[in-house]
Amino acid sequence: MTSQPAFTPLFPDTIFALSSGRMPAGVSVVRMSGPSVRFALETIGGVIPVPRRATLRELSVQGQPIDRGLLLFFPGPRSFTGEDCAEFQVHGGRAVVEALLDALSGVPGARPAEAGEFARRAFAYGKLDLTEAEGLADLIAAETEGQRRLALSVANGAQRVLFESWRMALIQARALIEAELDFSDEADVPRSAGNMAWPQVAAVAERIDAYLSGARRGEILRDGFRVVILGRPNAGKSSLLNALAGREVAIVSEEAGTTRDLIEVTLDLGGIPVLMTDTAGLREAEGGVERRGIELALERAKAADLIVYLIDVTSRSGEQDPRGEPGTDAAGVETWRIGTKADLAHGEGQIYDHVVSATTGAGLDGLLAALETQAKSVAGEFGEIVPTRQRHLALLRMARDELRSAARSDGLGAELRVEYLRRACDDIGRLTGAVGVEEVLDVVFSSFCIGK
Repeated sequence: MTSQPAFTPLFPDTIFALSSGRMPAGVSVVRMSGPSVRFALETIGGVIPVPRRATLRELSVQGQPIDRGLLLFFPGPRSFTGEDCAEFQVHGGRAVVEALLDALSGVPGARPAEAGEFARRAFAYGKLDLTEAEGLADLIAAETEGQRRLALSVANGAQRVLFESWRMALIQARALIEAELDFSDEADVPRSAGNMAWPQVAAVAERIDAYLSGARRGEILRDGFRVVILGRPNAGKSSLLNALAGREVAIVSEEAGTTRDLIEVTLDLGGIPVLMTDTAGLREAEGGVERRGIELALERAKAADLIVYLIDVTSRSGEQDPRGEPGTDAAGVETWRIGTKADLAHGEGQIYDHVVSATTGAGLDGLLAALETQAKSVAGEFGEIVPTRQRHLALLRMARDELRSAARSDGLGAELRVEYLRRACDDIGRLTGAVGVEEVLDVVFSSFCIGK
């Protein structure tokens, strides 16, 4: 007889999915979670393995062999999702995996998992809070060392601990204030109880402000330090982008105006993603398409972290200062003056931040090193806890505004000030999922791949 799950599940169905990625592969891992896991292990593998110990078994369905592979069993609640979980590790051929998935689909109550469904069940069972789930999604998507470190820190609960410390401080402050309101006639409740709470509230507001100041740093680590390449036609913008990327990502031609759209490539410089954008040459456009390309270039420059303005040192434009050129007047955006085609001329007498040749590679290492230094100076240290989602920023700004309203003492009654505190607590609670966040769950978990 099949043994029963050790606890009552929250979900009536069992989910399964390939979790190890693209086939063919040396080994593929199929994950399963739900109340039918034990039945699946017995009927397909012939045994329920000792928990958390790999067992080599012949896998079959109705006497027909599928493969010889490893079984792992994680009984709930000590599993990733909190439910009974299993892993089937088999050879990574398409036919093998399809046969196994077909066998699992025949298990009563079992069905293929949707994107992010394993992580969503982990959230439902309290194995993950919402920030840890977001960090896990970022960890899977991480492409640079900086992204990996930040995502791992969040997935391990760094943001949760920080946000919960603020929330608990505000709850304690509310308790003191409400005690004074409700039990002011009791001898053991001092009238100064509420006054003791307000410095604590102010301290939390200051910490939230300091955290919000790191918003751009978190955005750079997640999405990239934005560098826009500007210059007149044939200044060497596309050639420079190709040289930095190490491959041909943009068409290079002696014909002016060949770049009409934005062409982007991401470089990994010291663990920081650096998003390089090639743009249309800046001149009086000869057609509507080129004009639109130039408009896009100028729009992107305004949102850049850095503009590199290219000047062909072989032309008379090499005598110009880019500060008067279109697109270089973006407010607050630093601009570097880059001399190009150094293999054809030296540009004596000119002042450039860097001089490079996309043909010979001269000066490229120095430019890359300078870009890395600039990106790191803005992104800060990898180990620091910084905002990682727009959702976090919006809720924290709301909480900060509520705290500022609560701190006002110009005629506001204590009851109203406590209400502002309660709303701030709720805003912070929504960050981790401690307060209702049903409306954002689909958005968060849909970003996961199937099988996670």
